[in-house]
Amino acid sequence: MMDSRRFKILYKVSVIVLAVLATLLLSSFILMILGADIFRTFYTIVITPLTRVGHLTEVFVRAVPLCIIALGVAIAYRSGIINIGAEGQMAMGILGFTTVALSAPELPRPLLLPLALLAGVVCGGLWGFIPGILKAKLQVSELLSTVMLNYIAAQFYSFCLRVPLLDPAEALSGAGTPQSARLTTSIEIGRITGRLHYGVFIALVLAVLVYLFMWKTSFGYKMRASGAQSRAARYGGINVPAYVTLAMVISGAFAGLAGGIEIAAVHRRAIEGVTNNYGFSAVVVALFGMLHPFGIVPASFFFALLIYGSTLTPRAVGVPANIVDVMQGLIIIVIVTTQMILQNTYLEDRLYRRFCARHAGKEA
Repeated sequence: MMDSRRFKILYKVSVIVLAVLATLLLSSFILMILGADIFRTFYTIVITPLTRVGHLTEVFVRAVPLCIIALGVAIAYRSGIINIGAEGQMAMGILGFTTVALSAPELPRPLLLPLALLAGVVCGGLWGFIPGILKAKLQVSELLSTVMLNYIAAQFYSFCLRVPLLDPAEALSGAGTPQSARLTTSIEIGRITGRLHYGVFIALVLAVLVYLFMWKTSFGYKMRASGAQSRAARYGGINVPAYVTLAMVISGAFAGLAGGIEIAAVHRRAIEGVTNNYGFSAVVVALFGMLHPFGIVPASFFFALLIYGSTLTPRAVGVPANIVDVMQGLIIIVIVTTQMILQNTYLEDRLYRRFCARHAGKEA
């Protein structure tokens, strides 16, 4: 007779395996409708980026902002507030970073780079503070407020690139390409090889720090308690609104930091489309990583693999690159469904009783 502990492990593994198979089957069905070669498409997206060093470095470049933003999303989610406004928070962080970098290019590198990154962190945190305080004090849905703030941030970012931060060379030539001037070299984060930069180590260090903060400190415990059982947390003397607001500020700060690192290490100037939907994809990464730093690290690499692999599909197999957006949507649905099933202790207990009853019947 299988004991309850072994059954619980088998049950969870079975649900996860079925979820993976469901995602693959649904994705395959969509590719079949498009008339694509299913095997070649999956091979191009998942395997081809791993076959060359140049491809692999591009995967890591995309994994860095995904990982940093997802860590912030996980902090907010664990604290009881869902942050889908990281796209706007990242854009505001880029504006803060770029403004400082352009305002004081004569400062030495050891001073200018930290100041610019700090400006990105502050701007992203302030943009996260708005939905946080609205949720904590007025019970305004963060889903609504963050979406609306994303639109505001996108329009403000576009305005800044076209007016106050527009490259003077673009204004003189009349081309008017919306981008800032190229930043001074003292603001750049170094590269390891190709476009792979040292920001990858920043992401890994942040993952460790988030784990220590959320699971090894009283602050982290109170934030997780606020998200898990807000009523019990209030009864225990925890100021839930304050920790909810703080979680959103930290989450926004992480998105702002990711934006600053992306400019300093990859683009070296503010340009349109630099956020690249990282804010939305990071939500999927955080969920796929089970809202834990050590799950988010491999999850960010996996989704970066999907994102970069999708750029290879139009030429390799004739499949549009935005097929990955569809796959991400499917993954979200499957993850949410899987979590609901795994958290349904009644269903698990019911299946265990049936399993025991059937096993006992066979022995008899």
